[in-house]
Amino acid sequence: MSVLKQRMKKDNRAFLEDDETKNLIDRSLHYIEAGYPVHFTGPSGAGKTTIALALAKKRKRPVMLMHGNHELDNHDLIGTFTGYSSKTVIDQYVRSVYKKDENVSEAWRDGRLLEAVKHGYTLVYDEFTRSKPSTNNIFLSILEEGILPLYGTKSTEPFIRVHPKFAVIFTSNPAEYAGVYETQDALLDRLITINMNFNDREREARILQQKFDLSTQEAQTISSLVSHIRTLYPNAANGPSIRASLMIARLTEEAEIPIKGDNPEFQRLCLDILVDGLSRILNSDNPIDNAEKLILEACRSLSTQHS
Repeated sequence: MSVLKQRMKKDNRAFLEDDETKNLIDRSLHYIEAGYPVHFTGPSGAGKTTIALALAKKRKRPVMLMHGNHELDNHDLIGTFTGYSSKTVIDQYVRSVYKKDENVSEAWRDGRLLEAVKHGYTLVYDEFTRSKPSTNNIFLSILEEGILPLYGTKSTEPFIRVHPKFAVIFTSNPAEYAGVYETQDALLDRLITINMNFNDREREARILQQKFDLSTQEAQTISSLVSHIRTLYPNAANGPSIRASLMIARLTEEAEIPIKGDNPEFQRLCLDILVDGLSRILNSDNPIDNAEKLILEACRSLSTQHS
């Protein structure tokens, strides 16, 4: 099984297949099939990549996953020359005649974008705002003119036509995240942007139950704790995401730790996962100690509520 297929199989278990999610995927699929690229944006851990891969799978076309980064350039997108290959033919059919032919040619490798455009794949461009705007400008030609310029290919044709089945799904984090570039309006104007926020506490608990063997009370204990810690951040988008809840659920299951707010092992696990992020936003002389205190208070509070 390919890495991408393993990733898609894993992600498909990580989101709740309820009416809200089904509606999101169904209407996004309608936009894609109508020729409009979809852009999922929201805080880290909101499930953007998971939804994007699930949407791509619905198209029943090969899927290409590409991650944005500041070093991405046309060599990665379109392709590059990988070196030279040579072929030598020696002809001694006639004993008295010695003939030697040598042929040297450059070897070319298609980039991910060129491969997807050429064969009509569904491209999932994950966290595309981590790439430089100058790199992403190439999508303007794809989305507006339906062509991909062949920069640096030495091709006799300056571009290729975009395959009619090609589609692209973008994901991005908010502009305030580190390592994120401001996206050009010309590109955003061509996308249908759908904002995704954190799941509410009840939906987050149902996701945990779907993915792990948890009771309703156990799932709600974890989701309530993480949701409460999230409220302590000045901007909730910077708080712990559902990934923190998934970590806690997985590690309690594997180590057979009781999911109870007054259990020392459960408290220690929650501290290990949640303290660092919370301590970074506390304005105090002892941020780590204060973060631990707040998390332990939240754990004990949950224990009291469920007793």
